[in-house]
Amino acid sequence: MPPNRPLPILALVLRVLLGVWFVYSGGEKVFGTGLTEFTRAVANYRIVHAPWDAVVAYTLPWFEIVAGLCLVLGVLRQGALLLVAGMTAVFAFGVGHAWREGLNIACGCRGSDAPMNYGAKFAEFGAYFAVIGLVWWQERKGRVSL
Repeated sequence: MPPNRPLPILALVLRVLLGVWFVYSGGEKVFGTGLTEFTRAVANYRIVHAPWDAVVAYTLPWFEIVAGLCLVLGVLRQGALLLVAGMTAVFAFGVGHAWREGLNIACGCRGSDAPMNYGAKFAEFGAYFAVIGLVWWQERKGRVSL
């Protein structure tokens, strides 16, 4: 039965938009700027070192694409939400580490080489977690199915 109340409809729209965003973000890393550039971006965080920076850079975008597709298509929704939440949390940790270390880096997202605005990035994380939380809550109540 399709959702007929505003909150489940909003959760459905947000789930699809979140999925599209993650497909786009992962696809841009793979097919846009390239994995070599993304490997440099991962290395700039100074958390993982070679060869692990390449392992992260060559696998993470595919997880983004698959999780995003699952959210868009409505397949394995809760698992995809958990994966997106986990990736967002790990990225937030990395950004926090870079901020604490005083690193003036680009985030490595979507090919931008502009220095990161840490405050804006954490506001973005807050938005991601708010969307994930709302969609998760509605999924657990069984109100979003498409």
